[in-house]
Amino acid sequence: MIQKSIIMTLTLSAILLSGCSQKAPNLDADAGRNNVSDSTQIAGETVSIDENAYGNENGTFNSSSDGFQSIYFDFGDYGISSSMENKIVGNTNIANNVKTQIKIEGNCDEFGTDEYNYALGLKRAKAVKDSIVAQGVAADKIVLISYGESNPICSNPTDSCYAQNRRVDLRLAK
Repeated sequence: MIQKSIIMTLTLSAILLSGCSQKAPNLDADAGRNNVSDSTQIAGETVSIDENAYGNENGTFNSSSDGFQSIYFDFGDYGISSSMENKIVGNTNIANNVKTQIKIEGNCDEFGTDEYNYALGLKRAKAVKDSIVAQGVAADKIVLISYGESNPICSNPTDSCYAQNRRVDLRLAK
């Protein structure tokens, strides 16, 4: 009798534990919270570039170029925090004074699937675009790119390093 209950307990435990797995968060569950309800709606605003030709010029924490400053995000988030508002204003001032298109590049840390990080990078880029367009920059002057996790500027396994990779960089399109 006792052996039978032990076997039943072990069997039930094995069944319960074998079905557990961790999934990446669903970005669309937060639709509307951060200005983008579906990553496919911004696909027409993206451009393709040769990622092998792209590189970080100087390895600094601000990986944007042409006077722009990188915008950083919390883990799994694509909403612009109040601590980044001054950088948005500075980037808007630069964007209003250039004649060429501006590339807004979304980046992520290494956590999550490739698909999740690509979508998160697009949503981060879209949030920055929406912010600078709301301040007067012409929307047709901006193209979006998502690198997902493929363009890290730091590769040490530390929280501060991961934070550097959760960013949007701005560059002049050349």
